[in-house]
Amino acid sequence: MQRFFSKEEEARIIQAIEQAEKQTSGEIRVHLESHAYAKPLVAAVQTFNRLKMYETKARNAVLIFIVPSARAFAIIGDKGIDAAVGSDFWQQEKDLLQQHFRQQQFCEGVCKVIEQIGEKLKAHFPYESDDQNELPDKLSYN
Repeated sequence: MQRFFSKEEEARIIQAIEQAEKQTSGEIRVHLESHAYAKPLVAAVQTFNRLKMYETKARNAVLIFIVPSARAFAIIGDKGIDAAVGSDFWQQEKDLLQQHFRQQQFCEGVCKVIEQIGEKLKAHFPYESDDQNELPDKLSYN
């Protein structure tokens, strides 16, 4: 897969994930897919399951799924988050990412969405002193 984010941008995204997760027990992952053989939302659900993101203790994982070649993405959360934040939250995050992507501000958009997701998760899934990082913070690729 051709690199979509530079190494510096990847480092910024990982730092954004780490910062967000310092405030919440929630888990955030960013995945880039070279080709989606299904609609982005369907492919995101398949990837969420393949990465076993449903195995978090509080079912509070979020996946930002990006298909650069199709200029498509999806943002999904596990059952625990969906029950807490409501469906309009995901639309707000999608709109924010879409706005940045239209302006070719890919890294900035992903970092802003991660920041906002972290803030929302903080309200519903605050960081606990015994929290463990249940999912890798690095970007995943296929």
